[in-house]
Amino acid sequence: MEIERKWMVTGWPEGLTQTSDYQMDQGYVSVRPTVRIRREALQGGRTALVLCFKGAGTLSREEIETEIDAELFAKLEHLIGKPLIRKERRGYRLPGGLTLEVNCVDPDLPTAFWYAEVEFETEAQALAWDPAAAGLADYLHDECTGKPGSSMGEYWLQTRK
Repeated sequence: MEIERKWMVTGWPEGLTQTSDYQMDQGYVSVRPTVRIRREALQGGRTALVLCFKGAGTLSREEIETEIDAELFAKLEHLIGKPLIRKERRGYRLPGGLTLEVNCVDPDLPTAFWYAEVEFETEAQALAWDPAAAGLADYLHDECTGKPGSSMGEYWLQTRK
């Protein structure tokens, strides 16, 4: 189960300890239901090729991820037949053992944008979490959790016609 809140943001946050930096490429076999492939290259680490299935929902939804080999990834990328979305994702340590993940999407295209997300263990924890308590009230002021049209799948449909 994936439980997360999302915000539209501008730029990388300041004053937080960065814990990770990934270069990613992702594409969608299907948006409804969500079936996605992603290449996740951790700076200074390994690259994972991931096939992901996501169920319906906004704050929480079923998510199944499994690593796949390069041959299957290439076949699925060919099946998709459209340029994959490029993303840079940086992780930042938050109080209480949480992580803020900030994404810069398609940085070299006119459609580029930024968003951030925090994953939680329970819906109650997600609903109770206040960005102001982490000093992020100004940065995380534009929440888009559950907002129609704000998913990466919707972005895919709008930009990869």
